[in-house]
Amino acid sequence: MQARGPLMIEHRLIERMIAIIRQTLSQIRASNAVDPLFIDTAVDFIRTYADRTHHGKEEDILFRDLETRNLSEADRRVMNELVEEHVFARKTTKELVEANTRYRNGNGSALGVIADKLETLVNFYPRHIDKEDKVFFPAARAYFTEEEDQAMLAEFWEFDRKMIHEKYKAVVAVLEGV
Repeated sequence: MQARGPLMIEHRLIERMIAIIRQTLSQIRASNAVDPLFIDTAVDFIRTYADRTHHGKEEDILFRDLETRNLSEADRRVMNELVEEHVFARKTTKELVEANTRYRNGNGSALGVIADKLETLVNFYPRHIDKEDKVFFPAARAYFTEEEDQAMLAEFWEFDRKMIHEKYKAVVAVLEGV
């Protein structure tokens, strides 16, 4: 397997979650209500899986290693766009959390913000994934030897191995008030 393999496999799961969010968004619009617990679950998935696990491997490993290479102007531009898109997704998710808190606390007007943020995410992720799968990952592969690619793949597996511990250490720290 090439290093981009796990990233593309992760994309498939993200796409499945985005489909669930899209379906729920239709229900929200039809019923003019949302289950705040669903938003909590969607946010947890986006923050932990899509951002920290998936984007973490991209930013902390792949992009880090690409920074040491003589990237073409086009490849560097796309990599910078991807980083900006990750920041955009984090900002949108944060705004979704804030709107969900307002909704949970009785502010009915926050429902419109929740729907807008969900729509932003369901429109964002397919384009972002397509850019990575079809443009950036194939181009990035050319900058690494087979040995370097396999070393990166091993680093991806190690990154994943540590993720569950990182997540739940953070959960306990929050609960402890740290």
